[in-house]
Amino acid sequence: MERLVKTLAAGCLCVWLLLGGSGAQAEQVQVAVAANFVPAFKDIAVAFEKQSGHVVQTTSGSSGRFYAQIKNGAPFEVFFSADDERPTLLEQEGFGVRGSRFTYAIGRLVLWSQDPALITDVEVLKTGKFKHLAIANPQTAPYGTAAMQAMKQLGVWDSLQPRIVMGENLGQAIGFVESGNAELGFFALSQVLEDKLKGKGSRWDVPSNLHEPIKQDAILLTKGQDNSAAKALLEFMRSPQTRTVLERYGYELD
Repeated sequence: MERLVKTLAAGCLCVWLLLGGSGAQAEQVQVAVAANFVPAFKDIAVAFEKQSGHVVQTTSGSSGRFYAQIKNGAPFEVFFSADDERPTLLEQEGFGVRGSRFTYAIGRLVLWSQDPALITDVEVLKTGKFKHLAIANPQTAPYGTAAMQAMKQLGVWDSLQPRIVMGENLGQAIGFVESGNAELGFFALSQVLEDKLKGKGSRWDVPSNLHEPIKQDAILLTKGQDNSAAKALLEFMRSPQTRTVLERYGYELD
């Protein structure tokens, strides 16, 4: 009888540990993710779901559009922005939980082409041996702003204006190059380190001193303040496991 009790107790302990050890039930979290962060976040979300039992529902897009949507009542509970400005505003305006905002990564800008021979260095922008250059809209996408700043620093912004095609976000912008509608473009390094593009084409890593730092902040939104999955996800972002993923996708850490 004593042995049976011990066996049942051990079994209950195993179940308790598998459920996270807290008795909390699995929940779903609605997450808004800036386009540049999607490749890395896919890996992070899979690991988080496996470890926690929670379910992550991801929507990708531009940080500027997410900012407007959140203010207009979009049901997002966590926001991973491509900048620090919009999460700061959301916190100040009462749409984000005060004290929950933090910098989860610092992004890197890259000039990339599918053509392995097109980009050797920055000179490709000055010689102009291409028809179209893709960037994300600087009004809504922080990486688009960084691309504009870099081109202005290089003295080529004005001359390249007629050749620029703008995507609403980085995902759309890189789609222009992948489809052949533009020969090259400015993107996040994380995008070209994704498995389907890694090692392909040609690229030039843009020096960080050519644009303002791309500090990417995350924030718990007020719609998620009572959601244990939302809080657990943000905590998971600080784990060594997540930091390893971020480094693999070329992000710098604060």
